[in-house]
Amino acid sequence: MANDDGPWGPSWWGGTDMAAPSEESNGAGGLHSRLPDDTVPLRVSTARDPAPAATSEPEPEPKGGGSRLAKSSALMAAGTIVSRITGFLRTLVMAAAIGVGTLNDSYQVANVLPTMIYVLVGGGALNAVFVPQLVRAMKNDEDGGESYANRLLTLVVIVLAGATTLCVLAAPLLVRVMSPDIAADPQRMALTVAFARYCLPTMFFMGIHVILGQILNARGRFGAMMWTPVLNNVVIIASFAAFIWAFGGFTDSGVSPATITPEGVRLLGLGTLLGLAVQALAMLPYLRDAGVRLRPRFDFRGHGLGRAAGLAKWTLLFVLANQLGLIVVTELATKAGAAAERAGHPGSGFTTYQFAYQIWQMPQAIITVSVMTAVLPRISRAALDGDAAAVRDDISYGLRTSAVAVVPCAFAFLALGMPMATLLYASSGTEGAQGIGRALMGFGLGLIPYSAQYVVLRGFYAYEDTRTPFYNTLVVAAVNAAASAACFVLLPAHWAVAGMAASYGLGFAVGIAVAWRRLRKRLDGDLDGPRVLRTYVRLCTAAAPAALAGGAASTALLHALGTGALASLVALLVGAALLLGLFLALARLLKLPELDALFAMLRSRLGR
Repeated sequence: MANDDGPWGPSWWGGTDMAAPSEESNGAGGLHSRLPDDTVPLRVSTARDPAPAATSEPEPEPKGGGSRLAKSSALMAAGTIVSRITGFLRTLVMAAAIGVGTLNDSYQVANVLPTMIYVLVGGGALNAVFVPQLVRAMKNDEDGGESYANRLLTLVVIVLAGATTLCVLAAPLLVRVMSPDIAADPQRMALTVAFARYCLPTMFFMGIHVILGQILNARGRFGAMMWTPVLNNVVIIASFAAFIWAFGGFTDSGVSPATITPEGVRLLGLGTLLGLAVQALAMLPYLRDAGVRLRPRFDFRGHGLGRAAGLAKWTLLFVLANQLGLIVVTELATKAGAAAERAGHPGSGFTTYQFAYQIWQMPQAIITVSVMTAVLPRISRAALDGDAAAVRDDISYGLRTSAVAVVPCAFAFLALGMPMATLLYASSGTEGAQGIGRALMGFGLGLIPYSAQYVVLRGFYAYEDTRTPFYNTLVVAAVNAAASAACFVLLPAHWAVAGMAASYGLGFAVGIAVAWRRLRKRLDGDLDGPRVLRTYVRLCTAAAPAALAGGAASTALLHALGTGALASLVALLVGAALLLGLFLALARLLKLPELDALFAMLRSRLGR
């Protein structure tokens, strides 16, 4: 669960930027009062760079360590790719074991509860506030910030242990808040509460994983936080595979909230809990290797934690606004899914939303997060030095570099979402797979503003400004909730979740417009806007006709061949080949320097 659980799931947590431990853990630094050589902060010119001419040569990286940034980004991207692949396998095994209908909705509601509560009690603050604080402590403290890190770890353990105990006891109330529709059905209510009591303790291990990862990242050890979630996925895959071995696959067993056994619930619940525990404890060998000595420290006063807590209050409000939006969408999605299933359209509820989201956010997790995780420490230092031009250049670099992958992927989800889903989730039944496909198409183009806002908000965090992201999230959450409610009322039940997926992207489209204006004002009116806009416009110009051609071809093949796994594979391969080929041809004609730089880098790698 901890790293791939939907819009608000820890790795996930891409939602409204309260990201997952493995996505938004940022930092760099060094022991004692200096940075290690492999994490020297990258500096950029204080003069605005002109838009480069079209060339096949890579765009010059900021001075002082571009290759080191590339290595850090590559390591994190590799870990994220493996994590996402195993995350996909996990959802496939889940769907094969318990389908994507109301039974899985109960599991997903229980599974998202610990994430929601974790970010409320401090997870968002750990990601957004304590990265700059750790960097500051390593720069200013005689012990390189080790005492500060131990105090923070001790505080996290105490707070999360208490919160976890209370939440397990309050599980029925929490489920009732998350989904009144589930609470109205005694059988589903009992099942969801049982799942929740296994899932809620994962929030403790979630927090331990995050804080240990932050400590490692602050010492230039980026890999552990990206790779350990793979262990979580492996454990959960094994648990659901064991369920299939013991009780049969969903298409044969037709397991439902009425027929699942207590032993089956226990197997899936314990597997979920064990996965997070393994993920967190796997960080300990990395800490020993980095020379970090962990020990309890209860002398909290007078060591900077109070200042960080003051900053964190806005992050708490930020998260609260986000979670209110989550509750609205969860209630609407579970209710729509139950209504659709009664009407003969199973697989149109909250699980559909979650599974589609996991596919959709993969480019963000692999590209945007990896780039910005390595860039954030130097942005923080530039902000600390008052170097607004350096912050601007790095934000521009992050937006343009990530857009090269994000924009075509967004159009690909819109055009090819249906064959992707009917291929990947064929084991859950045709109706369920098509429901995921509709949701994936709904998410589609929202990937562009979703990724852009992630980058832009890093600028505020670098200045330790958590108030502005809070206000921005109010806008995003309000738009998302209002549009989702409209979709629930206006669309047929089996289309409602697809509309909610589109509403999610709409919220970020409004949010990025607000965030952009505020950050531009913060950076003296200069955010390299014309250069960034030119990149996005050219990418969309190349991607739109390519998506139209690829989507038309795949749709025609699905109509001709059906929606089975083999037919979906053919439709997806043909559509993807046409989309990619046409996009690359048009992008070359439009002379995109960022794409040229990408190809030049690949050629240099392959030529070695």
